[in-house]
Amino acid sequence: MFPPKLIASDIDGTLIPYGASALPRELFPLIRRLGTAGILFCPASGRQYHSMRRAFAPVADEICFLCENGAVVFGVGAEEEAPLLSKTAMPRAEAEALAREIGAVSGLGAVISGQNMSYLPDASPSLLRDLNERLGNRVAAIGDPGEVPEEIIKVSAYCPQGVREPFALLAPRWGTRFHAAEAGPVWIDFTLADKGSGIRGLCETLGIDPAEVWAFGDNYNDVSMLESVGTPWLMESAAEPLRARFPRRCASVTQELEALLRSL
Repeated sequence: MFPPKLIASDIDGTLIPYGASALPRELFPLIRRLGTAGILFCPASGRQYHSMRRAFAPVADEICFLCENGAVVFGVGAEEEAPLLSKTAMPRAEAEALAREIGAVSGLGAVISGQNMSYLPDASPSLLRDLNERLGNRVAAIGDPGEVPEEIIKVSAYCPQGVREPFALLAPRWGTRFHAAEAGPVWIDFTLADKGSGIRGLCETLGIDPAEVWAFGDNYNDVSMLESVGTPWLMESAAEPLRARFPRRCASVTQELEALLRSL
C-alpha cells in the first residue's frame, strides 16, 4: 500500500467521542510530521469552518477544511485568507421550507448553515450556548428562515431525543431533494453536497488522484467520502450495516497515523 498524498478524517465519533470537544493533543505533531512528509491533512466534518479551525488551532494554517458535510471546502491559510475552494448552496425556497418543517415538529430544532455562520430560528438559549461554547460555532438567532442574509448550504435537525423517529419522518419527503444523513446521535443533516463530492472536488483542485487518499469515518454521513477514496478506514464503533460495507477497521486514528509515519 503506497503512502497517501491526502488524509481526510471525520471528527465526531472518529477523532473524538460524541459529545467531546477537545482533540487528542498527540494529533497535532502527527499532522505536522505528515506535512513534512508531503501528506496533507484535511478534517472532514458536518461542523462549521470556524468551529473546525478552533478545534485544530495549533495546525489550522497548515491544513485544508472540508466543512458542513462537504458543502464548503477551504484551502490552506489563515482564517481570513484561506481560499474558498468550493461552496454548494441549496435552493433557497426549499431550504427555508425544510427548516420551517423541522421547527414545526415538537421536540426538534432547526439549524441553518451559511458559509461560516449558524442561524437558529426561534432557538432555545441552551442550544445557542451549546453551539457557541462547546462547538465554537459562530451563531445568530433569527425569527424565521427567510431572515438568513446569505446562501443556505445546510439545514440540520437537532434531535435531542435521538434521530431514529425524526429521520423516518423527514427523510422520505426531503431525502429525494437533498442528501439526508445521520450526523451523530442527535443530528440529521440535509445538504446538496456531501463529503464524497467535497473530497472529490478537493482532489481535483489539488491534482490528487482519489486513489491516493485515506479517509476515516464512523457514520452514515461519511459513507460517500469512504466510497470515494482509495483507502477507507471505518471506526470499530460504527454501526453493523457500515461494518459490513467497509472491512478495513480502525480503533484509533492517531495510532494509524503513527504507524504510517513509521513506515515512511
